[in-house]
Amino acid sequence: MKIGILDLEGIPLGKHNIKDSRLDLIEDSFKSHTKTYAYVEFVDESKLSEAEVILVSEDARSDLILKDLEFVDSRLGRAEAEAEKKLLNELKKVLEKEAFVSELILSDEEKKLISGYPLLTSRHIFIVTPEELSDLNKLILEVIKDVGYISFFTANEKEARSWLVRSPITAWEAAGKIHRDIQKGFIRAEVINWQDLEKAGSVHAAKQAGALKLEQKDYTVRDGDLIHFRFNV
Repeated sequence: MKIGILDLEGIPLGKHNIKDSRLDLIEDSFKSHTKTYAYVEFVDESKLSEAEVILVSEDARSDLILKDLEFVDSRLGRAEAEAEKKLLNELKKVLEKEAFVSELILSDEEKKLISGYPLLTSRHIFIVTPEELSDLNKLILEVIKDVGYISFFTANEKEARSWLVRSPITAWEAAGKIHRDIQKGFIRAEVINWQDLEKAGSVHAAKQAGALKLEQKDYTVRDGDLIHFRFNV
């Protein structure tokens, strides 16, 4: 997941591990040799069009709107189809009111058309204060939750790992995030939610307490699920 930053100081560009105390608990339970956090990637102004989320200061909010207005005006000069001209004019009205494109209610057809536009304010925009930047990990956790991401975990003696995925996601789809072979040979998912693990104190105790559930391909993964995928090679 890429997060764009504009007019914010103190955020290093590149990959940033998402520290998650739940993974620490799982690592300790399995005595894993390594621990791998999920991560986000911060990109600067030159790559905002690649970002799913944009963090911006209040002062720079208008810069995003102006960039989108420039694109809309330019596109209007080249548009030939009446449907596109109508949509572009609607976008222009919204932006001229200093609102974001994401606030406009669009039809499915319009959403499909707009998906091809490099509009910044059609993305998830978060106005960030200097105080919020003081705890970057907390800010990231809030952002990914707000835009619909969850984490599931895998673990063994070798590695404990967190996986950042957009919700909703099925167990079969989650398997594919790890490896296509696991998805292709999927048999079942053995699931323990981290809260049950924390309450039980260990994986063995959680199993003894009946917290382990055997789930099929269509199981909807919950935030904090520890999953062991059974599959045919």
